[in-house]
Amino acid sequence: MSRYAIGLDYGTNSCRSLLVDLDTGEELGSVVFPYPSGELGILTDPSDPHVARQHPQDYLDGIVAIITGALSQAKAVRPGFDAGEVIGLGIDTTGSTPIPVDADGTPLALKPEFAGNLNAHVWLWKDHTAHEEAAAITATAARMRPQYLAKCGGIYSSEWWWSKIWRCLKVDPAVFHAAHSWVEHCDWLPAVLTGNTRPDRIKRGVCSAGHKAMYAREWGGLPDSEFLASLDPALAELRGRLYEEAFSSDTAAGELTAAWAERLGLKAGIPVAVGAFDAHMGAVGAGVVPGTLVKILGTSTCDITVLPNSAQLGEVPGVCGIVDGSVLPGHYGIEAGQSAVGDIFLWFVHHLVPDSYGATVSEKFEEMERRLAALKPGETGLLALDWNNGNRTILVDVRLTGLILGQTLHTEAHEIYRALIEATAFGALTIIRRMEEYGIRIDRVVNTGGLSLKNATLMQIYADILGRPLQVAASEQTCALGAAMFGAVSGGGISLEEVQRNCCRMREVQYQPIPENEAVYREIYALYKALHDGFGLSGSTSDFSGVMKELIAIRQRQRA
Repeated sequence: MSRYAIGLDYGTNSCRSLLVDLDTGEELGSVVFPYPSGELGILTDPSDPHVARQHPQDYLDGIVAIITGALSQAKAVRPGFDAGEVIGLGIDTTGSTPIPVDADGTPLALKPEFAGNLNAHVWLWKDHTAHEEAAAITATAARMRPQYLAKCGGIYSSEWWWSKIWRCLKVDPAVFHAAHSWVEHCDWLPAVLTGNTRPDRIKRGVCSAGHKAMYAREWGGLPDSEFLASLDPALAELRGRLYEEAFSSDTAAGELTAAWAERLGLKAGIPVAVGAFDAHMGAVGAGVVPGTLVKILGTSTCDITVLPNSAQLGEVPGVCGIVDGSVLPGHYGIEAGQSAVGDIFLWFVHHLVPDSYGATVSEKFEEMERRLAALKPGETGLLALDWNNGNRTILVDVRLTGLILGQTLHTEAHEIYRALIEATAFGALTIIRRMEEYGIRIDRVVNTGGLSLKNATLMQIYADILGRPLQVAASEQTCALGAAMFGAVSGGGISLEEVQRNCCRMREVQYQPIPENEAVYREIYALYKALHDGFGLSGSTSDFSGVMKELIAIRQRQRA
């Protein structure tokens, strides 16, 4: 008898499924469902570029499309496939992506009286409207509860749970008070499939709770009422309608209901795992272990590593969170990331790359990669800061912006593209160095996501700048794969170690650092760090006066 599991990966613009054979690792079906609402699935406000919301109905419609589609594909590629042999279902989503819900767990956006109100919709992770609230939470926690900040890198972000909920209270109290509770996207979907949508019955994931909502068992769960009341008494009152306990994803959120089983073509009663964020399940799907950093390279990046929870680990300033059980059971999950990577490249090619490079976006990227591959490190004379969507790690400041330095009247588009790639790699190196400063060993980097598969030149630049071998996960759907693994494990019939051993593989290609390139990039990184600290750190004494001239000197040497 075969054993299968299904993972659902809910991203920023679409959701996708993955149906995997747990014994062989063979991936038998995968379907993508683009969210139909808004622009690329995102509801925006022309008067405020920081607004980013989603419609919960898109999530529900997506479930049916991507699961039934994956089952059909599996039947086509494997005669005799039996959907009754699917033993579990797991779900990952973006985050923090909170949803205001009523006492039955129905999102307010699905109720007629709130259908046209953006504030009643899902607050997508990339909504940055709450930067003032985040700053106030950081300041208050530093004064009253510094231990809260120690778990989330020392600074609370506008992308996270309490910032967004408090922002809603301020700008739309009618929505806030109509919401009986709030639920993370990754917790709501398992609740829907298991029929446990009442907020007091939902099993909340420790991944979302710990990384975004300042939850930790050592201080009794969520932030205490005194702290929340110092922000606003309404937040303290809300706390009692949230949750007391959070669970890792090897736990079942419940069992698939008969009604959903019939709609999806699955067997009723199979376990649905407690949900988690995409990057954390993606790290599991990429085979994360201590000493390995998994980089999910996409429109943004998320960096995940783990450390046994028996190890001594204190505060790591600027990381997005240190949470016991958020990635692997029995391990601290350590998260960092960059707010824009692929998004920067897309912005550049859509708005600034001339048609002489090609007629389509794909042609422009291909031509730029062909040209920049012939350049040596430093040959462009350019240096950029990768903050076009703010800085997530290690500065945690959404008000920082991008910069390109060293342009002349001879600068060409592919040279700027290379500088932007290098900037994102320097940002990644800054994250690794911060982890290592605080005793977190990083021996190798495993990459997943579209950029790791499509751009070999980018990967070599990353290897040269990071100074470590880079591997690429074999699966193109590591987030969904990790979700499927937890779906299977949550039923208790198979261990996570076994399913990782069966399903996690690397591609043959491996990118090794080139020593002469490493040496040049060490010089350029020192200049990047001067800009990074000078523009990003309050009170910095960085001296920029020599940066342009040093870039010119490196450029001349490399061109010679």
